[in-house]
Amino acid sequence: MNDYIQFWIQHTPIFSILIPAFTAFILVLLGNPGSGSLAHDWRQPWRRAISYTSSALGLFTAVNYLIFASSGQVSVYNLSEWAAPFGIVLVLDQLSAFMLVLTYSIAVPIMWYASKEWDERGRYFHAMFHFLLMGLCGAFLTGDLFNLFVFFEILLMASYVLLIHGQGRARFQLGIHYVTINLLASALFLIGLGIIYGSVGSLNMADVARLIPLLEPDQHRLAVAGGLLLFIVFGIKAAMLPVGFWLPKTYAVATTPVAAIFTIMTKVGIYAILRVNGTVFDDELSRSILQNLLLPIGLITSVYGAICAVGAERLRRFVGFMILSSIGTILIAISLFNTQAWAAALYYLVHSTLIAAAFYLLSGWITSQRGEFKDHFKIAPQIKQHKVVSITYFIIALMMAGLPPFSGFFGKVFLLQATAQSPYQLVIIITVLVVSLLSIIAFTRVGFILFWRSTKPEVDPKKPEYAKYQALPEVAPKRNDHAIYILLSALVLYVVFANPIYQYISNTATQIQNNALYEATFLKKDEHGEFISVQPFDAKNLPETKYGGETVDPNAHLIPYVISKETLNGEHISEYKKRQILEQDIQEDHPEIDQLKPAEEP
Repeated sequence: MNDYIQFWIQHTPIFSILIPAFTAFILVLLGNPGSGSLAHDWRQPWRRAISYTSSALGLFTAVNYLIFASSGQVSVYNLSEWAAPFGIVLVLDQLSAFMLVLTYSIAVPIMWYASKEWDERGRYFHAMFHFLLMGLCGAFLTGDLFNLFVFFEILLMASYVLLIHGQGRARFQLGIHYVTINLLASALFLIGLGIIYGSVGSLNMADVARLIPLLEPDQHRLAVAGGLLLFIVFGIKAAMLPVGFWLPKTYAVATTPVAAIFTIMTKVGIYAILRVNGTVFDDELSRSILQNLLLPIGLITSVYGAICAVGAERLRRFVGFMILSSIGTILIAISLFNTQAWAAALYYLVHSTLIAAAFYLLSGWITSQRGEFKDHFKIAPQIKQHKVVSITYFIIALMMAGLPPFSGFFGKVFLLQATAQSPYQLVIIITVLVVSLLSIIAFTRVGFILFWRSTKPEVDPKKPEYAKYQALPEVAPKRNDHAIYILLSALVLYVVFANPIYQYISNTATQIQNNALYEATFLKKDEHGEFISVQPFDAKNLPETKYGGETVDPNAHLIPYVISKETLNGEHISEYKKRQILEQDIQEDHPEIDQLKPAEEP
């Protein structure tokens, strides 16, 4: 048992990536006959069972990670045993564990709901769902900027397929727009990474944070420019204005479970802004630029979302605009750059994700019982479950508008408390209050149209409206209402345990601002006590591979400090490299000895 525990501890951060990855591959290999045959396919129960098991195991793993991280420990996993900054590392800290629990807390009930008929409307739904989880978990766990790009691409490719799940002209059309926008963002991401690597010489987050203040003025400005390019990319992912107009329409055409799980994807962009722009680019110039940008962007995004929600013509777009407004509120908190404000941002982030997912599920419930009126804001006959639906809508409205005693209210109170030392306190308070008022007006308008002004159903069997109304479902789509209740119950518990949760996220906000902790945890030191790094970038330092010939490596003497002895003595380290390490060590003691040269070809 001790061996298993040690194995778990040693490989802890990577399990959250491997579980959905292996699940997705197994589901792909299981095959898929097509959407028309899935309902009768003998493999469909197996797909669901595998997907259930993997999701539950992922949630269990995430909770274990949260318990581990709550003590303040930071766990680093060196892939292939190469330490940073030469190797790619995964990091498990309080923030990444917190985001993993949020991801699986929303994924498990949505997967359970989608596995009742929704997964039969398109091919490879379960496989793509788990590829999406793989990308999300990897993005939250990686400590390398390029690896962050890789996991972004994984989750985006899965989201492209999920967006058009169920087919349809509108989904395909907006899917093309969604892909185009994200391809542009990916190109900007790569350009930004290239600028940062060219000026800093590293892409490891802790190493970049350490090196930026040490750069020459020209290199420093170039690195900051690269960081701002990444900020634009993350802003597109987070759907902040002026690069977030795509969200309401795109999410409105997705199927109900897909739209619900997509609510976590915008939070990946916010997480990246917090993790990268908020802590990696922590020098005075980067911080001042980011503060000057984030606050007005947050204020405008919050107000814009609330105003558009008042004038929305469809329920799903209404939800999308409310998500935009909540994103603006989170960005306002991040722009304050203090521990209390970041804790408020994290608290509100969880609330906004869960309530938005519940609202999309409710939209699916309402749409199913309105027939040809769907989710349009038009006067329609009273839905058959109008009492339970209207009560559920009322609860969601109170939560999302930020009224007491629900989690949205607590999140906004935490934010307002954090503005005590801000010169923009009055502007922020007024904006938050105005947005809350606009949200109440918007929810009142929608509830008035959907429920209060609904007409009596036709009772004359001879009229065609009677047959249409009788054909509508008597109850909610299977598991739809139960999935909503699970999410709302989670939000109630979120309020009940607000004190320990807020203590945890306060510690999280403090931890992620401690760059010295991450440097000491990520990076190795040489015999002189200096951090091992290569800076600035030198194109002459070509990498050497086992089969790539013999190349002089001026940094060979650092290799024993960044890999284990077993790897150093293994077959993948060439004999030439080992001799180079040995002779460079000798040269430090005897500089009169000539530098090692590659062996001459026969």
